[in-house]
This record gives sequence, C-alpha cells and structure tokens, in this order.
Amino acid sequence: MQKLRAPLFGLSLVALAACDGLSPGRGTTAPVTAPPPSGESAALKTYYAEVQRDLLARGLLRTDGGGPDTPYTPDMLARNFEQIAFYDEYARGQGLRKSSGGAGQLRRWTGPVRLSLEFGKSVPGTQRSKDESDVGGFVTRLGGLTDHPISMTRSRTNFHVLVMGKDDSAQLESRLRQIIPGANNSTIRLFTNPPRDIHCLVAAFSDTDNDNSYRQAVALVRAEHPDLLRKSCFHEEIAQGLGLANDSPDARPSIFNDDDEFALLTTHDEALLSMLYDPRLAVGMTLDEARPVIHLMAREKAGRLY
Repeated sequence: MQKLRAPLFGLSLVALAACDGLSPGRGTTAPVTAPPPSGESAALKTYYAEVQRDLLARGLLRTDGGGPDTPYTPDMLARNFEQIAFYDEYARGQGLRKSSGGAGQLRRWTGPVRLSLEFGKSVPGTQRSKDESDVGGFVTRLGGLTDHPISMTRSRTNFHVLVMGKDDSAQLESRLRQIIPGANNSTIRLFTNPPRDIHCLVAAFSDTDNDNSYRQAVALVRAEHPDLLRKSCFHEEIAQGLGLANDSPDARPSIFNDDDEFALLTTHDEALLSMLYDPRLAVGMTLDEARPVIHLMAREKAGRLY
C-alpha cells in the first residue's frame, strides 16, 4: 500500500460582500436519474445560485482571462509565482489552520497525472455529461500548458475529482476511506461536512520517498453549484492540486486570489503553470535557489507585454 504524507489543502471560499453509486469518470453511457434532493441539499442549491447571481451582478466571476485592464509586468509575475508556488495558505495536516507563513520548497507532480471524475447519486446524467466535457477539455489544456502527462482516465487514477452533494455524504466518506485509507478523521470531516462558505477543496499528498513530489490528490466539488461556480471550482482545485497551493491578494488577473474577480484560469495563471513545470526548476528547490530562474522565466512569459 502506498504511504502518503499529510495533505496540503487548497480551498475556494464563498466571497459575498467582502464503491457504490459512483460513476468512475468519462464514458458514462447509461442514463442516470437522480433522486429528489433533500431539503438541506435544495437549500444549498438555492444559496449557491444566489451567490453566483450576486457575484455576477458585481462584475465578478469574469471568464475573459484578463485584458488591457489587468496588465502585469515580469516582476509582478515572478512575485506572484513565488507567493503561490512556494507558500502555503494552510498548515500541512492541520485542516483549516493557517500556515506559519514561511516559504517552503517547490512541489509538483513528477509522474503522470491520471484524473477521473466521480459522481454521487445526487448528480443527474445530464449534469455528469456536461462536467465530463468541461473537465476533459480543461485537462487537455493543462497538459499543453505544462508539457506534463495529464490525462483523463477510468483506471489507475491518482487525481480523484469527486462531484458530490449533501445527500452523498455517506458515499463520499466511504469513497474517501478507499482512496486515502491513512487519512485522519479531521481530513475526512472537512470533505464530508465542509462549512457552507467553502465552495470546493483539494488535498494533495506526497509519498514518503519525496515529500515534495505529489503522488495523489483528491478534490471535492459540491454537486449543488450552478454551472459557472462548479466550472470555477474545477479550474481552481485541479490547478491547485498540480502544485499552485496558495492564494495571493496581489495576483491579478488570477483565480489564485480570494476576490472572485475571475472564475476561470487566466493568461496569467497559464504562465504560472508553465513556469511550475519548466524543467529548469527542480522539485525540492528552495525559493532562494529558484529565484534567478523564476525571474528569467517571468521575463520570457510577460516581457513581451512591455
């Protein structure tokens, strides 16, 4: 059995004013009829629909990837990469406890990423098909950006994206204990009973051979989300699960920012992912070791803008 170290979490938060019964991923052909939602699940669906309407009404959840109103210089890109790739928002293995704030070492996947979507019984077939299409296209895009083997799969999965709602809690717990049998109860509880203001989350695990090399990841996307919020969750949690574990209030245009200005991966974020998997950076590098290469790459990515 593969041994995994304590997880690193990435979360997407709501920002208003300030096994059995699971589909194993792509290729679902049989129609799936979901049971009627419980009152609690229906209330969550109404709540998240209102959240999305509020954000859109305030000009947030942009899908344009950034434009003339969101310029960034090479120095800004380098700074943002350092903050997002080398720092953690949450302490390792401590749930929602904030990190101490110190810079860590470079972490990313060293082997192929084999991602699958799994659905709870509450997710109807039409929604499953749309999610599979959205995530399949995004995974292809990520592979091209990183030049790293990232694919959708139905076997040997090591990046599990679980689309489940409140009514799937028992299924979710059972599946989590299958995927990450060594997970502690606080990790399980965070997935099965997250606070309402958490849109979605991801936990990435490294193995005992190399603490900075990811070997497995599990993401949760709430089944109650409307289309744009759920697509935003797919983008952010999958990208964070690849190694961009932090958020920064200075990152713009970016989804790695808690202000919800952008819903989907931006041109700036594409540059971050490309830099993360550039062979000139090595897993385990300290920030001081990586900084000269980071600034060189940032000039290559953003220098053409200035």
